[in-house]
Amino acid sequence: MVHTSAVPSPPLLVSRLKNFFASAAVVALGLAFYRVSAMNRRHLAEVYGLAGFSFTGEEFLTTAAGAYTGALAVFFLTERHPGVSKSLRFWTMAWEFLRAPGALLRRGLPRDARVAVLATLLKALFGPLMAMGAMMICMDLARHSAAIAEGRDWHEGFRAWFDQHGYWLLLQVIVLIDLVVFAVGYLVELPRLSNEIRSVDPTLLGWTAALLCYSPFSFATGMFLTAPSLGMLRFEDSTAEYSLNALMLALMATYTWASVALGFKASNLTHRGIVDRGPYRLIRHPAYTCKNMAWWIGSIPIVSAAFAQSTWDGAQALASVIGWTMLYVLRAVTEEDHLRSVDGEYAGYAAKVRYRFIPGIV
Repeated sequence: MVHTSAVPSPPLLVSRLKNFFASAAVVALGLAFYRVSAMNRRHLAEVYGLAGFSFTGEEFLTTAAGAYTGALAVFFLTERHPGVSKSLRFWTMAWEFLRAPGALLRRGLPRDARVAVLATLLKALFGPLMAMGAMMICMDLARHSAAIAEGRDWHEGFRAWFDQHGYWLLLQVIVLIDLVVFAVGYLVELPRLSNEIRSVDPTLLGWTAALLCYSPFSFATGMFLTAPSLGMLRFEDSTAEYSLNALMLALMATYTWASVALGFKASNLTHRGIVDRGPYRLIRHPAYTCKNMAWWIGSIPIVSAAFAQSTWDGAQALASVIGWTMLYVLRAVTEEDHLRSVDGEYAGYAAKVRYRFIPGIV
């Protein structure tokens, strides 16, 4: 009779522990990097919650990181055939760089090691960012939902209710879905989900274009471009107000639909397999198109007010909106260059879906 032990053999256990501790160290790295930004530190110090239940951003992020680390422990310590995780490759390369930076730079990184290093940096950067963003949206959503449930504003009429709560409630639901999809995309990478990271954009231009849209790097963008707005539009004409706000919500809903279509493959700067369902059947960059169109509509009051002050102020406000659009065009172009460089899968998709931004036009 052949006896099998439930206790892993020492080499197997060592491999599992190495993978786990390397990944736990990446979680700690992500927490440390999130604190680099002064704005992020303000979010951590802020108190969230409703009556009778409150917590700081620091408490939330620490608890979320602990829960995620616990999930990593379960995964790595029960993995049937542990290999070398991307996190472990990352720390191995970091140690080699510290020991002999010149030799590593001259030799260069093997492809697998480069993908592991860049993918790990992406997860450490975007994981906490998406988790905190989702939590803050949840808190705003809860606040508006509580006000709606209390019915305090209904006596002022539907328009007042929509201005104060209805628009924001719908927008927050839409944005929350997008943030959750991307948070899961960054934090979960499993072969059975077919979302393994095959490649990460290795170019400085690609990383710069993407990171300038996110904290803490967006402070540099803010030195030249005014932050885009999705704020509630108010007009004397109710038809104009409802129509434009509904259009903004529809565009943002399509933006989130694109994120849902990506599913577990959602993440910036990576090749995890090509998605051609949902809005990706019509154009290659539906999320960028819809977000920018929503920003253009949301900027109408800002640009109009600026032109009312002076032509120069108006031109600056308009240039800011154009600047954000050009930044996203650059993101689209660099993403396509990266995807085409990996294999022929994206070229086949681009041949089938000819237009990048607007069907039949461009």
